[in-house]
Amino acid sequence: MVCSRPLLSVKPPVLPLILPRSIAPRRVHRSSTCSPGSRIRLEFYRKISSSQLRSASTTAAVAASTNSTQDARSLATRLKNLLLGTSLGLTIILVYYYITDSRAACHEWLVIPCLRYFYPDSEDAHNFGNKALKVLGSFGLQPRERNLDIKGDLNVEIFGNTLLNPIGTSAGIDKHCEIPDVLLNAGPAVIEIGGVTPLPQDGNAKPRVWRLPSQKALINRYGLNSEGADHIAMRLRQRLREYAYRNEVDEQRILDGEAGVPPGSLQKGKLMAVQIAKNKWTPDEDIEAVKNDYVYCVETLARYADIIVVNVSSPNTPGLRGLQKVEPLTDILTAVVGAARKVKRKIPVKCMVKVSPDQDTEADVRGICDAVWESGVDGVVVGNTTKKRPDPSPSWLQEQERRLLQEQGGYSGPQTFGRTVALVKRYRTMLDEVACSNIDNEAPPSSMVKSSSIPKPPNKVEPPTNPDSSVKDDRSVASSIASSAKSLLLETHEETHPPITDSEVEASVARDKQHLKPQTPEADAESKSQPIIRLPERSNPFSSSSNSNNESRSSPASHETQDIAASSSTDTLSSPSLSPPSPTLPSPPSPNRSQRKVIFATGGITNGAQALEVLAAGADVAQVYTALVYSGIGTITKIKEQMREELARKRKEEAGK
Repeated sequence: MVCSRPLLSVKPPVLPLILPRSIAPRRVHRSSTCSPGSRIRLEFYRKISSSQLRSASTTAAVAASTNSTQDARSLATRLKNLLLGTSLGLTIILVYYYITDSRAACHEWLVIPCLRYFYPDSEDAHNFGNKALKVLGSFGLQPRERNLDIKGDLNVEIFGNTLLNPIGTSAGIDKHCEIPDVLLNAGPAVIEIGGVTPLPQDGNAKPRVWRLPSQKALINRYGLNSEGADHIAMRLRQRLREYAYRNEVDEQRILDGEAGVPPGSLQKGKLMAVQIAKNKWTPDEDIEAVKNDYVYCVETLARYADIIVVNVSSPNTPGLRGLQKVEPLTDILTAVVGAARKVKRKIPVKCMVKVSPDQDTEADVRGICDAVWESGVDGVVVGNTTKKRPDPSPSWLQEQERRLLQEQGGYSGPQTFGRTVALVKRYRTMLDEVACSNIDNEAPPSSMVKSSSIPKPPNKVEPPTNPDSSVKDDRSVASSIASSAKSLLLETHEETHPPITDSEVEASVARDKQHLKPQTPEADAESKSQPIIRLPERSNPFSSSSNSNNESRSSPASHETQDIAASSSTDTLSSPSLSPPSPTLPSPPSPNRSQRKVIFATGGITNGAQALEVLAAGADVAQVYTALVYSGIGTITKIKEQMREELARKRKEEAGK
């Protein structure tokens, strides 16, 4: 049967690569014999089916290969991510330890230049730096010193506390008590916050701080800007509460020293001082009003401090330096010491006075030392900013800095170091002289009584006829020796000291009563248990007859009387009373009258060699201020490392000799 359509008119249909069954080709002939066109179409469909099968198998092989490749890649990716994450974590840890280490060079060579660039005004840069440290400290990211003082090679003893090192920071760095813990963690053993005034005051008008970069110096006339004693006390109390909460200790136990840390610094081996001053509107001539300002600050702040520093030397508060005269200074310091003793805690608050480097005459230094001893304060902070300028000024100084030198205010910088050392030596010498004189007044040594000054007895002394007469003679001789020695001591004392008045005696008695232990049965038993010290037997040096000695030895009564007479003469020679005879004898002086005074030195200290020099001059602590501004928070650590290197070098030199 012939197909109905001619062969030439057959055209292959356009079909997709994969033909679904719904559109499969229909049968085109009815008989078993296919036309050529049908066979061509069937062959075409067979080819398409075979190509689809080959494509499917190829796709499956490719998919399997792809899956294996992807598995290998995912493993490599995971290993790569692990390596990158570990490296990133280690990098973050290393960067953290580097940035938070006070020895990092970036604090001096990166942070300080950036602050100067973005904050041309020195006060703005200072405030931003303190705020940044406060924020970093709240997250534990502040720079700190890591266990560099554990060796104990720089330990010093101050006010009964073993400090980790003799380096401190001066007031002005943390005026408002915002970063005390950050400063303590930076390495110093003593920090000084403030100055703090009773009421808030703004200080002088801005700008009031200038840098002199070529000399690494500063000029400031802040004028004791302060947020007030109550505001600072609130911050200090909050700090104490947080410490008590973290360590689960009662606040009063911390203040009483029962927590193992000083109540001010809250860190073992360190102390915190709070500087106080009067308000600028308080009249200088009204001493009672001035005393009330200082006493109010003590009553408000001393509870949370280890040391109270009385500032009477700021050059930027008119009339303040006039309070360094002997009479007003003694009254102010006496009032401060009295208020500090009333603080409700077991550990006493120490008091110091900050003096000006411009008060450097012999009379000024002597008067301040007398006021220190008379009032009972525990030490002196020698140095403050000075009104004087370097003389002569360097010829290479830029014109802008020459103009800045003419600004009113206190100057601080390395150029003041020489004056600081000289002033420390003078204060140490005069304070120690007064201490020695107080010790001599308390117990005059026998060397003060020269044998040539004691009247000689008669050339011939008749031997006594009976023991009673021997006793009377011995008593009369001892009495004459005692009266002669006492008159000599009185003459010596009157030449160097004015006579003691009744009011001074009463004041001394009242002061000493505060230090007396209560009379209890335990105290009586302890006193009775003490051994009795007897003087060795000795013969009468003025007796020309040996028979009198033999007779006195042969009589027990005369022997006992001789011991009493000898003891009476010795006690009289060592009597602490040097005042003229009066019905009421003065009580022994207070122990503070002979206690060595502590000296803090500040002014121009920038490196370890200078710190050692000022300590050798007589200071107990070297304080730093301007060096921190120019060298960053790592300055304290650098100074201590230089001190250790210098001490090691000296020890090596001594060993070589």
